[in-house]
Amino acid sequence: MTRSKILAAAACSLFLRAANCATATSQNMEWKPVEGRIMTRWARQITPDKVWPEYPRPQMVRRNWQNLNGLWDYAITPREAGRPTRFEGKILVPFPCESALSGVGRSVTPDQRLWYRRSFSIPPSWRDGRLLLHFGAVDWQATVTVNGKQVGEHKGGYTPFSFDITDALVPATSQELVVSVWDPTDSYTQPRGKQSLKPEGIWYTAVTGIWQTVWLEPVPKASIRRLSPVPDVDHNRLLLTVVTTGASEGLRVRAEATDGGQAVAQAEGKPGEKLSLSLPSPRLWSPESPHLYDLKVSLWSGRAKLDEVSSYFGMRKISLGQDQHGHTRILLNGRPYFHIGPLDQGWWPDGLYTAPSDEALRYDIEVTRQLGFNAVRKHVKVEPARWYYHCDRLGLLVWQDMPSGCLPRGVPNSLRILPGQPDAMRDSTSAALFEEELRQMVLHLGHFPSIGMWAPFNEGWGQYDTARITQFVKELDPSRLVDAASGWTDRGVGDVIDAHVYTGPGMEPPESKRASVVGEYGGLGLPVKGHLWMTDKNWGYQSFADTTALEQEYLRVTGALRGMLGLGLSAAIYTQTTDVEGEVNGLLTYDRAVIKFSPHKLLALHDRLKKESGLAKVLAPDSSFHPQSWLYTFEEPPAGWERPGADTTRWKQGEGGFGTDDGGRFRSGTPWETPQVWMRREFTSPVSETPLFLTVFHNVTDCEVFLNGARIYQAHHPRAAKRHYTHVDVSEFASWLKKGPNVIAVRAKKEKGPRSIDVGLYTLLSGGKHP
Repeated sequence: MTRSKILAAAACSLFLRAANCATATSQNMEWKPVEGRIMTRWARQITPDKVWPEYPRPQMVRRNWQNLNGLWDYAITPREAGRPTRFEGKILVPFPCESALSGVGRSVTPDQRLWYRRSFSIPPSWRDGRLLLHFGAVDWQATVTVNGKQVGEHKGGYTPFSFDITDALVPATSQELVVSVWDPTDSYTQPRGKQSLKPEGIWYTAVTGIWQTVWLEPVPKASIRRLSPVPDVDHNRLLLTVVTTGASEGLRVRAEATDGGQAVAQAEGKPGEKLSLSLPSPRLWSPESPHLYDLKVSLWSGRAKLDEVSSYFGMRKISLGQDQHGHTRILLNGRPYFHIGPLDQGWWPDGLYTAPSDEALRYDIEVTRQLGFNAVRKHVKVEPARWYYHCDRLGLLVWQDMPSGCLPRGVPNSLRILPGQPDAMRDSTSAALFEEELRQMVLHLGHFPSIGMWAPFNEGWGQYDTARITQFVKELDPSRLVDAASGWTDRGVGDVIDAHVYTGPGMEPPESKRASVVGEYGGLGLPVKGHLWMTDKNWGYQSFADTTALEQEYLRVTGALRGMLGLGLSAAIYTQTTDVEGEVNGLLTYDRAVIKFSPHKLLALHDRLKKESGLAKVLAPDSSFHPQSWLYTFEEPPAGWERPGADTTRWKQGEGGFGTDDGGRFRSGTPWETPQVWMRREFTSPVSETPLFLTVFHNVTDCEVFLNGARIYQAHHPRAAKRHYTHVDVSEFASWLKKGPNVIAVRAKKEKGPRSIDVGLYTLLSGGKHP
């Protein structure tokens, strides 16, 4: 049976066969979304008898299962109180308690506990083996009892967990399931994303409780627990490890790969050992051709088949290597491959952490591909397995963040470190929680070919023992890259050096063993009336009044990546896929009702970037590496000061940059304490009328840059990039560049406070596609 048929059959499982129309009607009358919040169009399609009915584990499918999503009883009690004698009402699982779609919409504080209760029944045939109770994810500490007997406890808000509940079942038809959840949110150092008890800025509404599918699955006493497929493109084979549970003595596992229904590879061996499935001339996976093979794995005792699961895999290789110009680049299947994608928070106005439906979950990926992106950074959140399955099918490379956790900003002893500070010190309990959930995340998501890179830390949030944690991840999964610290707090380890520059873009130069990536840039904001979580106090890193201005700036800012590619840039991540609560810097509105950009314009730009392979030639270097000599004056010069041949006899000579040493790439060479400064220098160009790119570092209120008298850049109240130079495409002024001598000139102004200014100019000398 093919992968699509298996999933279709599974979705039409016992959940539907056991549904009772009268009960469903009654449940529908007991639930409605909390009013007063914007909603996505998919929210209108939800009914309690049909909420997330899809099979939740596409990477390992069995035919028999039962979906436990739907209406459960709920209660909120003091944390230390025992099981409530009376429940308060109904909650729609799997939506978090705080969400509108839960039907509750209430906050749960760290001194409270959230309780769930429901009953279920199982077919008599399921009592022959073992019965597993699966949770996709629960935030944060879950204690589970069946028929009054505790069957397990789990800490961690992002990874799936299961309990064998066979021994807790009773002979009666109806079984009782109770789950209690405690969530410290941002009052503790557990791994978490952007949930906050006081949402503001980049911190969002708290999320508590069950937020992914809950389901039952009957399995034999000896069964398949996990598949770990690792593509080995260099040797045209798939290395497959089959992990089993129960007694394994004398058991064998068999694996068969098919392509379009035709068998292409087989292997057999012991549970736990690597099987090798040879694939002569395999079809490789890429975003342009996301080819997947079907996989069937069975467990045998002699001639008796004990268990069987259906799965899939993709053949692809993620690595580092040198491009044709000698830059260290990220490679896909052995060739340089530029990653361009959005930062994806995965938040929803109606479901918060939980998308309203599988169709909604898939829509974000479809729009991302429609806009010409080939990658996505999943930001401090782990999605349901079906999200990664859709990335596999639709062709989207994933950078997967670990929710690293930290105390709120401003709290003493915060685990959020800043540039220049050493790694944080976690206590042993906090470190153990982090490392166990990190391990579980890598093992759980390692199946999906779309994932190309792991990022254990972001901007110093909870960052500790960076080198050791990076090695820990590399040992868990040697087949992928590791972005050890995305933004600001680089420790010289991992496979990439990652810059966050708003609005940017900006970059660090690639190293001999690390590629250069822009982990975040952009953040261009546009509030769209009627589609806002907050009607006021919404924000972007740079805000615009209409879609035309927003789109023009996006094309200008992202267009600068073309020059950065010539300097060795391997990837760029734009902030962000959608608006989120107060943030209005999404490509889409928070309710996914409006795409703010012309898809064909973004598609054309992104396709051009993917094909660019020019080599940068610096014409007038900035002072980021070596101080550059400038003529300057603090007194306003006569008109024409910016043109070639201007009288500069009264000007002084000094080294860039001018102003305050702000750290990062900017180094102060000449003090600047007056409101304005005028600067100019000569340089020689070997070419004329060529693509032109400006590098600029400024902490000023007004700035102008001239080339041979023509103003090529102007910024009023520009957003200062505190650690990196911003790159600007000024190719529209290429006709002002002359072969031979040229003049670049700068005027900068700031009345008060720290001041800094430095610029440089470079071009691309060659083009063409990667070989």
